[in-house]
Amino acid sequence: MTMRVRDDYRSLSGHEKAAIIMLAIGEENAVRLFQHMDEDEIKDLSQTMANLGTIGSTVVERLLVEFASQMSSTGSLVGTFESTERLLLKVLQKDRVDSIMEDIRGPAGRTMWDKLGNVNEVVLANYLKNEYPQTVAVVLSKIRADHAARVLAQLPEGFAMEVVLRMLRMEAVQKEVLEDVERTLRNEFMSNLARTSRRDAHEMMAEIFNSFDRQTESRFLNTLEERNHDAAEKIKALMFTFEDLGKLDTTGIQVLLRTIEKEKVTVALKGASDILKNMFFGNMSERAAKLMREDMAAMGPVRLRDVDEAQQALVQAAKDLAAKGEIIIADGKEEQLVY
Repeated sequence: MTMRVRDDYRSLSGHEKAAIIMLAIGEENAVRLFQHMDEDEIKDLSQTMANLGTIGSTVVERLLVEFASQMSSTGSLVGTFESTERLLLKVLQKDRVDSIMEDIRGPAGRTMWDKLGNVNEVVLANYLKNEYPQTVAVVLSKIRADHAARVLAQLPEGFAMEVVLRMLRMEAVQKEVLEDVERTLRNEFMSNLARTSRRDAHEMMAEIFNSFDRQTESRFLNTLEERNHDAAEKIKALMFTFEDLGKLDTTGIQVLLRTIEKEKVTVALKGASDILKNMFFGNMSERAAKLMREDMAAMGPVRLRDVDEAQQALVQAAKDLAAKGEIIIADGKEEQLVY
């Protein structure tokens, strides 16, 4: 039985478009998205993915370009309890909306304190240091002891001691006081945190484009430039490519060479510019560089797909090392030095 290739873009439903996006961005990125969905969403989307059949490359390309264009032109979004409630009131009866919002918020304190437990201690301390010590004492008494300890350690010493003394003298907190503190945290701190921590759409798309092979990346960027030139330029500026390894210093190149397999480096350099080749060879011993040049010459023609794969492995290794602080990837800006 021959499976029909679907190539009619206009017939796709919203669920089908989402399913195609999930398959197109690769397993690692799809897993990250699944982690932010509830069980019903995962079930619905998985069922659609399983029933997609074969999707033509033209449909996939058009859908991803549309997605990139829409994401790049979207401004910041901030979701709050109030905006969600207003939206629900337009389609549901008030008693039903009240019931839904009560379930979302949960009993006083439960949802908010759980969320605070996941906030970085430095971020939380920077907010709390501007509050009254008594308010901070209430907050720290409601979160986990280990997290409260880390927050206290980040507060100015004198202020932290004031908080400790109030926690020692604290009696049962009145329900009205607790609700007032929770409401302030929700409306001021958590909403601002959500706004500032939202990922830039161009940055997200740059990561997706980085995961493409060279030919697919070029095709998408060229098409996006025709549809939205500014968005394409912003994405290109945020992408970290194989040629960007030329921004590494001597130490960074040597750490990378010790991390990645010699065979991967050999294949990757097969398709590199002379400048980048010489940069890598210059950070090897004379003998190692000579042997690698001989290996490159002996392997003859190499498939572009294999070169792309090897170069992407080096790029990913460099990004992982940079995230761990083991190497520094320069961003092209002039650094200030302290002597």
